[in-house]
Amino acid sequence: MSEPVRLIKKYPNRRLYDTKTSAYITLGDVKDLVMKYEVFKVLDAKTSEDLTRSILLQIILEEETGGVPMFSSELLSGFIRFYGSTMQGMLGKYLENNMKTFVDFQQKLQEQSRTIYGGDSASMQADFWNQFLNFQQPAMQNMMTAYMDQSKKMFQSMQDQLQSQVYNFNVGNPFVPKDK
Repeated sequence: MSEPVRLIKKYPNRRLYDTKTSAYITLGDVKDLVMKYEVFKVLDAKTSEDLTRSILLQIILEEETGGVPMFSSELLSGFIRFYGSTMQGMLGKYLENNMKTFVDFQQKLQEQSRTIYGGDSASMQADFWNQFLNFQQPAMQNMMTAYMDQSKKMFQSMQDQLQSQVYNFNVGNPFVPKDK
């Protein structure tokens, strides 16, 4: 049986209250919940509005401003340009599918390392990892090729859907010139 969704309330003073532990928590604590794969929901204490996405975005913003950012300015600008466009929904699904594929790839790599070397792959020494990666290069290339192929297929599917939408829009549109 799965655990119930952990409820976190956000109060007007911007404090977060974890109803499971009956204590105030920080964004760092919420990040820890994410890292532990705990299912939670953040609700406004007064309105019960779901603020989970907003809190997750705050955590990403803190991570991006402190240390080495994951997203370049060009990538972030590209994200902003997609808001309000017909491709917004498709891009979100495309990114979600790519992230899932990447996580699956990472998990397979960790499983292989445990199978070959035993123990926790996170505790391996750097030179040990290098030996493993060199040994696993053909398998990694195959997995990356599969990842790239899937990504290419998803992108092609997005393009096909967009072309279909444009075609369907233009079929009955009297302002679009007809082919001769």
